[in-house]
Amino acid sequence: MRVVITGGTGMLGKKLAAAILKKGSLVGRDGKAHEVKKLVLFDIAQTEGIPDDPRVEVRLGEVDDVATVAMLIGPDTGAIFHLAGVVSAGAERDFDLGYRVNLDGTRVVLEAARRLPQPVKLVFASSLAAYGGDLPVPLPDDFRVTPQTSYGAQKVMGELLVADYARKGFVDARALRLPTIVVRPGKPNLAASTFASSIIREPLAGERAVCPVDPGSWMPLLSPRRCVEAFIRAHDLPDTAWGWNRTLLLPSLDLTVRDMADGLRRVAGQKAYDLIDWKIDPMIAKIVAGWPARMAAKRALTMGFAADVSIDEIINNYIEDDMPRR
Repeated sequence: MRVVITGGTGMLGKKLAAAILKKGSLVGRDGKAHEVKKLVLFDIAQTEGIPDDPRVEVRLGEVDDVATVAMLIGPDTGAIFHLAGVVSAGAERDFDLGYRVNLDGTRVVLEAARRLPQPVKLVFASSLAAYGGDLPVPLPDDFRVTPQTSYGAQKVMGELLVADYARKGFVDARALRLPTIVVRPGKPNLAASTFASSIIREPLAGERAVCPVDPGSWMPLLSPRRCVEAFIRAHDLPDTAWGWNRTLLLPSLDLTVRDMADGLRRVAGQKAYDLIDWKIDPMIAKIVAGWPARMAAKRALTMGFAADVSIDEIINNYIEDDMPRR
């Protein structure tokens, strides 16, 4: 099986690649495990930490480039994980770029998959930014989508494309609405939620971090470990497990930002906690306030997806997996 991961040199792409390589196989549409012989990581730039494995190939290009993606997703492609995208605050600041990458790019990937000889399994990374405005607490996973950002709107449009291409039988596609992923290694990005990792990651490294939202703000969280598990499970589930609803809200650990900081203090001590500076950024605070506070992802739980147990576990997993060894 040849597997393509768009956004493959990003944090989740690399972790997903490592997990697939370790597993060695994915379940095809025939319900059988197929050996992964080639894993293609497609992105706009090369990064450090690419899995060192002869099965891995890195390809660079723009996800909305029709010719490039057509060559990327060739007849021997057996699985696609579409993670490429412009993150939330970045898409809000640059309207045209967000739509070009997040909407046009998704359509280009789906069209390339549609041209394959047989329908291929495709997993699309969506977001809880699909919701916004006045939301019930907890949010049921069948609640209507009301995005309040361009990024959220682009992700919802991607979900609709996934559902329609699946309905037509062009692609065996499924979409996952991701909570905020914590703790992300590396540097802060342009996502509105980037602070959620920074207020843990930077203090653990002895550096100061700014929290731009009120400590009482709620954050639905999912660790990279659980997220990668969810991508693979979503892929391996049969077509019949999805039915007409091709979008799934993933379970989350729902905490306030204060709860997250308290977890840092328990794991790393008061000195780490004191490195957090609480300074409200009105734009970021407004975006985060429009997201769901707590979620009830009952459908995902019945399908075997799982949330993290505690913020302490998430922090300790980050220390084990991603903190630079000293």
